[in-house]
Formats: sequence, C-alpha cells, structure tokens
Amino acid sequence: MSARPAHVPSSTSLTGASWRRSSRSVGMNNCVETARLNGELLAVRDSQRIDGPALLFGARAWQRFISRYTQAD
Repeated sequence: MSARPAHVPSSTSLTGASWRRSSRSVGMNNCVETARLNGELLAVRDSQRIDGPALLFGARAWQRFISRYTQAD
C-alpha cells in the first residue's frame, strides 16, 4: 500500500477541481481556497498563488487540523 502524497507542486495539476473561498474572506485575496477531490481528499491552496502548490488532506486529518485551529481561538 502506498501513502498518499501530502501535496502537489502546482494546484493547476488538479484538473476538474472546483476551488471555493471562505465567505468570510475580504476582497484582498489573503486567504486560502479549498477543493474537494474524489470525495475523499481536500486540497488547500493560497488564494494569491493559484498556480502554486496545494496541500492534500484526508477527511480525518482535515477535521483534526480544523479542531486544533478552532481550539486556539
């Protein structure tokens, strides 16, 4: 069994990805965008570098990341 990649060098290689930006984002492009991939992975990229790398998260890893972030608030 091979491990999933943790990132891709260019988010443009994720063909068919539908990128979404947070509704709380202000118009300054200082946020991240997410895209659901094949129902099991979530890609995250910098909205200022849409052709830059994207991090890839499984559902559990994303939930752990979000829960730690919201606990820090």
